[in-house]
Amino acid sequence: MSTVSDDATTAAPTVVDVPSGLPAAIPTPRPGDPRLSRLSLNQATVKYWSLSQAVDGCLRAGVPAIGVWREPVAEMGLAQAARLLRRSGLRVSSHCRAGFLTDPDRAAALEDNRRAIDEAAELGAPCLVMVLGGMPDGDRDLVGIRERAADALAELVPYAAERGVRLALEALHPMFCADRAVLSTLGQALDLAERFDAAAVGVVVDAYHVWWDPQVWEQIARAGAGGRIASFQACDWELPIPSDALLGRGMVGDGHADVGALRRAVDAAGYDGDIEVEIFNKRVWEADGDDVVATVARRHVQHVL
Repeated sequence: MSTVSDDATTAAPTVVDVPSGLPAAIPTPRPGDPRLSRLSLNQATVKYWSLSQAVDGCLRAGVPAIGVWREPVAEMGLAQAARLLRRSGLRVSSHCRAGFLTDPDRAAALEDNRRAIDEAAELGAPCLVMVLGGMPDGDRDLVGIRERAADALAELVPYAAERGVRLALEALHPMFCADRAVLSTLGQALDLAERFDAAAVGVVVDAYHVWWDPQVWEQIARAGAGGRIASFQACDWELPIPSDALLGRGMVGDGHADVGALRRAVDAAGYDGDIEVEIFNKRVWEADGDDVVATVARRHVQHVL
């Protein structure tokens, strides 16, 4: 546990948040605290933990759900990972991630996505998070790229539905349009999702990617009205943006996004699922994993609820 003490001989250690190093504003919720009932730890937040370490960390902290990633699952082995998760009693909030349907090798992309769907089904994940993919080198036809990705998605929907896996489309901030996601707003994700049955295709509301959007409130309401919110992910927008922009996701409360307002909006729209904390941040990854989970729990109570 990260602590500081002004007077090592008399004062009790002060718990500090990571990665800021600032004293914690509230006590750490204990396992069984009802305020943690919807909290999920996305495995990316503790990148250097194995799946078994992440599961154990959640159990120690009383975090009742986990969002898993394909790479750590593959490292353990799918069957063993599924057994571990079932034995743990943790809910699996999502399986991350699939998509990248803009790849010029369409057949390979589809096959990889089918594998991801099979994994999600075996793990008991209610949704498979899909990042649609960026723009192939030399191709500037953004509208055409989106349509080709939509056609590929249409091929996957029946396969996923047969296996009880909901595909969850995630729009990424526009700065990632060229390299990662040609869906840049929640509205665009809904436009595509609404071509399919709501039980088959939903959307991810990720605070980092949507907080800036002046239409986000009406789009959240639209998503809720259509039963499309498959996942809500929480983190913050920090400045300065790092050289690797993907690693700019901060601990909730350390940045500029009003994550609590977004949580209230998705709840008002009818979402009552897990609140999944997903952080890509080198300083967070380098901190002690238990300290990260404890900070996540405190910030969840302080800034998200």
